[in-house]
Amino acid sequence: MWLAGCARVEYLHQAWQGQREVMRLAVPVADILADPEADPALQARLALALEARRFASEQLGLPDNPSYTRYAQLPRSYVLWNVFVTPELSLKPIEHCYPLAGCIAYRGYFNEARAEAEAKRWQARGMDVYVGPVPAYSTLGWYDDPLLSSMLHWGDDYLAGLIFHELAHQHFYVRDDTSFNESYASFVEQQGLRQWREQRGQPAEDPRQARQGREFTELMLDTRRQLAQLYASELDDQAKREGKQQMLAELQQRYQDWRDQRWDGSRRFDGWFVRPLNNASLLPFGLYDQWVPAFERLFQQLGEDWPAFHAEVKALGGVAAPQRRQRLEALLDESANCDNSSAAC
Repeated sequence: MWLAGCARVEYLHQAWQGQREVMRLAVPVADILADPEADPALQARLALALEARRFASEQLGLPDNPSYTRYAQLPRSYVLWNVFVTPELSLKPIEHCYPLAGCIAYRGYFNEARAEAEAKRWQARGMDVYVGPVPAYSTLGWYDDPLLSSMLHWGDDYLAGLIFHELAHQHFYVRDDTSFNESYASFVEQQGLRQWREQRGQPAEDPRQARQGREFTELMLDTRRQLAQLYASELDDQAKREGKQQMLAELQQRYQDWRDQRWDGSRRFDGWFVRPLNNASLLPFGLYDQWVPAFERLFQQLGEDWPAFHAEVKALGGVAAPQRRQRLEALLDESANCDNSSAAC
């Protein structure tokens, strides 16, 4: 992030200063656990984080290094705010390219006001923009990433899942393919959590909660597919604008109907609708969820063997992008067929 040759000087400056601040604030978790004056609640969360850290390396095949053995208490709610940008009539993200990480579909700011100012600059150019808070990020192994206070906002499963997700980025990363990287890390997070709960003797995730999550993601992805068809059509731009607004209004209404009629009024996803919907606010679903069922199918094909799975993912990441996408689409089709069939897959 801080080595981007094509970025503005002020962006590089804030990125470097933000990373330096995070590393300066980080202290060994062991010191906090040994401090008799430390907050017992914080100690309990950090002890659990270390347990999840060990589990990630011993059971999930993820890197065994000093990452997530230090803790940084941040002076703000989140560590970063990501700015997602798309053209008005396209779902293709505006990408930002970096020498080591390649091109990614968002830009992160350590200061919320700067992120909002950047969003306004893009909006003034007629672009769709979404600003999302980020509780954690990976330096892809260039630094020993610490635990962050922003990772502790939610429950223990969320904390463990973040550790699994970010370590997956350290384990393997493909330049110029955000959706591959995020979907891979999201699958590792989800499957890792299932095994983590099982090892701890905890019940599986509430099937109602799991179903709601799947249905909500599919609802958003379905709207993305409809918009993609609209933008690729022969309609003029004004007709596309009108169609876009109609589809986004229908999405909000469908969500409200599902929430109130199928999910017993659960408001767990209401936050996605706080700001007006646009192409950019739908981007995270295409990036973080697009290939998760494909990776799940690959994991099943390999007998749920983590070393074999990681090796196959690396092989898949090493082929040209068109061939990689073709293989993922085939896995996605297999996953759909398994879901729709009573036969064992």
